[in-house]
Amino acid sequence: MVEISIDCGICRLRAFRMEDAEALVRHANNPKIAARVRDRFPSPYTRRDAREFLRMVSKRQEDGPEFVLAIEVDGEAVGGIGVVLGTDIERVSGELGYWLGEQYWGRGIVTAAIRQFAPFAMEKFGLTRLHADTFHDNPASARVLEKAGFTKESVKRRAAIKLGEIKDMNVYVMVR
Repeated sequence: MVEISIDCGICRLRAFRMEDAEALVRHANNPKIAARVRDRFPSPYTRRDAREFLRMVSKRQEDGPEFVLAIEVDGEAVGGIGVVLGTDIERVSGELGYWLGEQYWGRGIVTAAIRQFAPFAMEKFGLTRLHADTFHDNPASARVLEKAGFTKESVKRRAAIKLGEIKDMNVYVMVR
């Protein structure tokens, strides 16, 4: 497997490594992050969760339904970005997902990562469309997507439940 390294200016995207486990626990074990992502993101985020995640992504990197890279700042994995590939008639589409450790919020890191990752993923997997869903009460994530070139396509009303609350989801897209 070829080592992927994507320079984003203020961060670098690269494959996760088993030695990232401690950094993952340090940055991902945060209820503020868990509240903004899918329920499959563990909370609390333990060493066991980190090791299981790292084993999973190492197996799936080249041929699985998901492709995930670490967001690295100053030599440390401080977040993640990836795509879940569509299937069947939606095989030309993918869903973008990302998270970042709270101490790095507000620095433009995720915007820089998305600007590089989105065209890379679209080319690598032959996609014509990437979409990202944000909770209606997460305007920071919506701003990140807009700055990275995504456009708000729609609102999925009462489409999700998070922490017991029914929420609207904003759908952002990038097409090529």
